[in-house]
Amino acid sequence: MPFVHKVKTNYHSSEIGRSLELPALITSSGLVISHLRYLAQNYYKSESWKERSVYSLKLLITFINTYESRYEQVTKLLREFTRCIVTGTIDYESFTDKSGLYWQGRTITDANNILHHITHYTDFLALQEGYEISRINPFRKATTYEQRLNWCAYYHKQANVFLNHLSSKSDAYLANQKVRQINSLIAPHVEQEKAIQFPLKYLDQLLEHGFKVKEKVDYKSQAITMLLNYGGLRKSEVFHLYVSDITLHPTYKNEALVRVYHPEYGASPDPSFNNRNEYLQQSSSYKPRTQYRISERLYAGWKAPLLTSKQNFFEIIFSPAEKAQEFLIVWANYLKYQRVEPPKSSFHPFAFTNNKGEPETIKNYQRLHKNAVERIGLVCKKDYGTTEHGHRHAYGYRLRKQGLTQVEIQKAMHHKSPMSCLVYIQPSSDDVRDYLKEAHDVF
Repeated sequence: MPFVHKVKTNYHSSEIGRSLELPALITSSGLVISHLRYLAQNYYKSESWKERSVYSLKLLITFINTYESRYEQVTKLLREFTRCIVTGTIDYESFTDKSGLYWQGRTITDANNILHHITHYTDFLALQEGYEISRINPFRKATTYEQRLNWCAYYHKQANVFLNHLSSKSDAYLANQKVRQINSLIAPHVEQEKAIQFPLKYLDQLLEHGFKVKEKVDYKSQAITMLLNYGGLRKSEVFHLYVSDITLHPTYKNEALVRVYHPEYGASPDPSFNNRNEYLQQSSSYKPRTQYRISERLYAGWKAPLLTSKQNFFEIIFSPAEKAQEFLIVWANYLKYQRVEPPKSSFHPFAFTNNKGEPETIKNYQRLHKNAVERIGLVCKKDYGTTEHGHRHAYGYRLRKQGLTQVEIQKAMHHKSPMSCLVYIQPSSDDVRDYLKEAHDVF
């Protein structure tokens, strides 16, 4: 009976000369080796990207096992697959599913992401010797309308690409004459969605009372939350910090200087090593946290922020500025009263540790933050801005209220694209209501 399961593998790639821990798919015919080679070739991609690629292919193989005999052309099969992941396979009038898949419908964005992963993989497959006809979603000549859309997309992309003057317009001309047989579905247009910020009126209460249990202060969670709300960090970035990354500012008295280094290519605290990847691998039993599987507790992502030094780091800009002093006090208290040093047999340089001296995890901080929010009488929910996600949003909105320009906000939030911070610059519906109310009162 046909089946498909996801498994963990240790794959040695002769092309890049190293062994990799990769997710893989095993079917009744064995491992899907071509997809392992594909993931190995894209080893630099994030763990979430690899997992999503495996998941997308697993869905397709499951669908093929169910429907293959009904379709003579693979393109028709892919078109039906795309329809099924959008609409689902369940007949809600009879509450039956003849396919036995019982898939619920997905959003168009999710469906397009799945289609992209499958197309990208089979494009890779088509370039391999003996697989020349394996492109499941081939190109066809674009209609005049489709060519116009392609050119619009091209110019929009070029407007936001650094070094766009190096792009070849002749290559773009050829590319824009083609479209996929099965193109991405058109999703409803949504303006920059409002980013819900942590409510300012409860922030001091959270820091002072939320992270206190039986009069014992959790300085670690206070420090992490301050880095998110006053420093604008993404939560994953906090867990790449080393103790040596947080120091006294050489220029501003009694302020903290916090540098966030690239987890793999950032400068090593020990200059005898080329980078942090080499430093961790050779001086400890740990590795950069981006290299762990996404299902492993030590995994922490990296969203490729804008770095501002050749040593591959950026510096935190505290807002309000005086919070750099307050953070330094909390950090010192954490080091003095709470931080558990790693055992000598299991050294690591990470800034935040658990009660065993091991690197702290994102999941545990989320638990501590949720408990603190509920301790001050709030509901911990993303829609209310009361999860850890809300702190970076609060930082962005605060910069806008302080009158910073789009470029300045981009710099402070370490965005590569100036468009990324528009969500903080554009007025929300609440802002527009307030403006109208003020105008009405004046009138």
